[in-house]
Amino acid sequence: MLQQKLIPIPHIAPVKGIRERLTPYFYLAPAFIFILAVFIYPIIYIMQTSLTEVTEDRGVVLGFANYNLVFNDPLFFQAAANNGKLLLAVPVMTLLALLISLLLFEQVMGWRLYRTAVFMPYILAVPVVATVFIYLLGYNGIINTILRGVGLDFVTQDWLGSSVWVIVSIGVVIIYRELGFGVVLFLARLMSIDKEILEAAEIDGAQWWQKHVYVTLPQMVEVLQFYMVVEFITMLSWVFAYVYTMTGGGPGGASNVMEFYIWKHAFSFHSPGIASALAMVLLISTTVLIIFQLRLRQKPLDED
Repeated sequence: MLQQKLIPIPHIAPVKGIRERLTPYFYLAPAFIFILAVFIYPIIYIMQTSLTEVTEDRGVVLGFANYNLVFNDPLFFQAAANNGKLLLAVPVMTLLALLISLLLFEQVMGWRLYRTAVFMPYILAVPVVATVFIYLLGYNGIINTILRGVGLDFVTQDWLGSSVWVIVSIGVVIIYRELGFGVVLFLARLMSIDKEILEAAEIDGAQWWQKHVYVTLPQMVEVLQFYMVVEFITMLSWVFAYVYTMTGGGPGGASNVMEFYIWKHAFSFHSPGIASALAMVLLISTTVLIIFQLRLRQKPLDED
């Protein structure tokens, strides 16, 4: 007797109605409207303002006159160069944060207290930290007073009044405040590493530095990349409060940065077109860094 072979009937999913297909978009609509109102519309408005030029004969016209003024202004290149100098603080900050996090990871005596002390400046407002350092770095401030007291008068400098040392001083203050974020971030990643791997390295005879160079660091690449890109963006577009509080762009524009330069044109010189053009240049620069960071984070996944 021949056995009949049963042919399985494929499952056909029911066709969703229009209402069911649109339901996810209704949930996303409030967030989209918020982003549109808070981010997209201001960017479009700033872009339009940067291209707007008011002339006596033609009235309001669109063009690149504001951008021409920006790129022909020596102060723009001075501000960009100061931001570039501050970018040099990022590798220093990253190495210090990594070293401190490795030491805390070994759970030295009082490591929780040290972790709190390192992270404390990061939760303080920038003007508070900057004001404290004004008293520390002033010509007759605490640091110079101590140096004079121990006979090191030749080391004393006008840290915030010297065109040579002012950017270095601001960079030190930024490192002091931003260091805690890196330490906590790296320490969290270290604590998530499987301890058996580190114990196996110790059993194989790896020294302290070998264990962390060949075992720990390769597993922290993504966190290091993320922190460095975030701090690069910080040096480009989040240092206004430091400059405004500590130096006001002085002496003689030596501490002028892009954000402060934008603020001066927008509120002191009443030049919204030039300020908008500068803002667009800064936006493009930070966007390039964000895209670079995303590409770095996606590259390991693509290789896998």
